[in-house]
Amino acid sequence: MSEDVLVIGAGIGGLCTALSLSPTGRHITLLERDQPPPSTDADVVFLDWHRRGAGHVRQSHAFLARLRGIIKAHHPGLLDELKALGARELTFEMMLSDIQRELYEPKPEDEELTIITSRRTTLELALRSYVERLENVTIRPGVFVRKLLTRPADDGSVEVYGVTGEENDAPLELHADLIVDASGKSGFLIQQLMDEGAKITEESETAGILYFTRHYRLLPGQEEPSRTENPPASGDLGYIKFGVFPGDNGCFSITISVAEVETELRKSIMNPDVFHAITMELPGIRPWTDPARSEPRGKVHGMGDLHSRWRDIVVEGVPATRNYFPLGDTLVRTNPLYGRGCSFAAVSAEMLRETLDETADPVARQTAYHARLRKELRPYYVNQRAQDRSAIKRAEAALTPGYRKSWWGRMVQSFFEDGVSIAVRSDIAMLREAMRGFHMLEHPNKWLGRPRNFCRVLYYWARGKKRNAAAYPPSAGPDRETLLSTLAIDHRADLRQSLAQRELAA
Repeated sequence: MSEDVLVIGAGIGGLCTALSLSPTGRHITLLERDQPPPSTDADVVFLDWHRRGAGHVRQSHAFLARLRGIIKAHHPGLLDELKALGARELTFEMMLSDIQRELYEPKPEDEELTIITSRRTTLELALRSYVERLENVTIRPGVFVRKLLTRPADDGSVEVYGVTGEENDAPLELHADLIVDASGKSGFLIQQLMDEGAKITEESETAGILYFTRHYRLLPGQEEPSRTENPPASGDLGYIKFGVFPGDNGCFSITISVAEVETELRKSIMNPDVFHAITMELPGIRPWTDPARSEPRGKVHGMGDLHSRWRDIVVEGVPATRNYFPLGDTLVRTNPLYGRGCSFAAVSAEMLRETLDETADPVARQTAYHARLRKELRPYYVNQRAQDRSAIKRAEAALTPGYRKSWWGRMVQSFFEDGVSIAVRSDIAMLREAMRGFHMLEHPNKWLGRPRNFCRVLYYWARGKKRNAAAYPPSAGPDRETLLSTLAIDHRADLRQSLAQRELAA
């Protein structure tokens, strides 16, 4: 193919686009506002690489099995380079509960259910180094794209044929056959098209949560805590969720997400001492952040403005644009709870390659790309949005005096906590199938919709808590009032604010 492709952004989305399109022979140029990594040393890059265009670069990250599979299938050398830089692989066996571990017999398909995890800066360092060596790919740093070059098409859509901006402060104008917008969460170019009349539709709502991350490093001679002798290193207490993300070169990160309505806790947790104190109150996290085992590195990194967002570039079968293909956070965003953002970008890039190779017609390309997005990514967006809505109600209920869940609400909660969760922690086959949905290898709800699996869940649910006792994990941590009291945070402040707001609304 002799087409020229401009990719706006050289973050994960842009780099995955280069990985997907490079084997097709197209000429690909990545335009990146930030400067390249300052070193090939992962530690130096973590400390000194400034990424104005990716404010979440120091939040916890992972590559789900779907993304790892794409890399393994098409760029196996990149997988080796990730490992050489210290990236970790967390296998299916590491996800087993204690009772499952005793009965586990590996199957070939288990290898597919592997996560790649490391610091985000290390992931990007490996990807970028690999992409820079691809013959038909060029990365141009210091390029700030301010505007898309457009003209009206004869069908009423907006045709995109280039970009304008600055390259290291000098004016820049570039033309290309195809424009891929991987500018991410802070990207504004798609809004330009909407302002110019492109009939792009958007739905958006808050995820109801904020994320706070701090990085740690193991002390010399120390190893990570045992996964079999300690409580699970992730959990959901309703008012907070938390998890450990093993990283590269002896590093790991702790992410604690806090419900939006928990305003006092949100303000306090940015204090590094408070953050660390919280980790010491969580049984699954305490062995990791014990001062005898590890030391914190740097400040607490907060991430807000978290919204579920879906944009359609084809509405009622009519494309809104031509030659313009947004992907990653530019197009679809969800709560980062399950780490799907990088995989969304990579899967979108694969679908773009399939679409471009399938047809040269610009209208057919837009329609086919849109159809693939709806089929592949929409189910995960809807699934996560439903979970967010439920979590928001749960967090608000905790601040509602005298609140009592309805009978139906209690049944649904029990079905998932005492049925689904217990079945997945007891039955290895069930865990395998659930993980396929988690890792984006099939529809997220498909495994539970299979009659055999649904019946197994009902079986464990009917057994009751006493007979299932061995499958329940240890307590994930203290209740809200206990934790906030321990931290000397007024646990009633948000309750009073909630009451005041209700009275004002009334």
